[in-house]
Amino acid sequence: MINSEWLKVPAAPLDTASQTAAEARQAVLTKPPGALGRLESIAIRLAAMQKKEKPTLERVRIVVFAADHGIAEEGISAFPQAVTAEMVRNFANGGAAISVAARELQAELEVINLGTVVDTGPLANVSDQKLGPGTANFAKQAAMTEQQLAQAMNIGRQSAERAFTKGMDLFIGGEMGIGNTSAATALACILTDVSVEDLTGPGTGLDVAGVSHKVAVIKAALDLHKSHINSPITALQYFGGFEIAALTGAYIACAQMGVPVLVDGFIASAAALVATQQCPDVANWLFYAHASAEPGHKHIVKTLQAEPLLDLGMRLGEGSGAAIAVPLLRMACALHTGMATFAEAEVSGNL
Repeated sequence: MINSEWLKVPAAPLDTASQTAAEARQAVLTKPPGALGRLESIAIRLAAMQKKEKPTLERVRIVVFAADHGIAEEGISAFPQAVTAEMVRNFANGGAAISVAARELQAELEVINLGTVVDTGPLANVSDQKLGPGTANFAKQAAMTEQQLAQAMNIGRQSAERAFTKGMDLFIGGEMGIGNTSAATALACILTDVSVEDLTGPGTGLDVAGVSHKVAVIKAALDLHKSHINSPITALQYFGGFEIAALTGAYIACAQMGVPVLVDGFIASAAALVATQQCPDVANWLFYAHASAEPGHKHIVKTLQAEPLLDLGMRLGEGSGAAIAVPLLRMACALHTGMATFAEAEVSGNL
């Protein structure tokens, strides 16, 4: 088994005093109670996370983990594996959606290559931490060795530690990897009671026949390995990807250090599912950015008892949906902090 001692560290507690103070402030702002809807609860949750009555969300760290998947050998993607390496180059050159979003948000962007089939060569702005040329084909064997799983989770953990050390207000994890919707689907099937058919979607654009083939491949793999699965972490080893394992490690570590996390779409939510089932109190530190157009996402979100902030029909990955939601969180903080109270504005209210 992997060295899992660090996984036993509990998540940081939320600060109830700051939460109470934020709730009291919301009650006296110049608006009817509850008039700002979920923006109010977002500000109150962030206050509890940041241990202050008036939270801020200026310093945002986005980390994109990239890796290939051996399951792509089974023809479950509409795109070739070369695309993973090509997109890593695109991240490095600033041309990807998440690159644009990070610039607009003035967020820090880190790209980590955990292992692509096609060698990218040295790239500026990309950290090479390769664990192999992608995972093994989980249709035939476990996706990762125990050592690779431990290394991938630790890479995610270290990315969270860097965010904490730099005093980040928010952590976003993104991913890139041809074949990773199959990995996420298999993980979700193991960790929920939802069928393969209901969880499987088109990924990068499969047609109906392609989706049916993908279902068959995942079903066969589940039958092959299900007797070996005895925990969320072993499910991650058998069906996950390097990037999904890194996301899982990052989410757990962020919660342990008290760094709020904004979870992206389908792949990122599968990692959150592993993280919260392995370490349930991690859930206190996670916001869910958007409802992915990938059909399985709604089932994962239901299992997580989560409510995404946005529904824009997005399914790009990279952390892009989470980046789009950052201005919403910032607005929640601005309204909470900047609005006058009834007393300050000399407005008649329920004083």
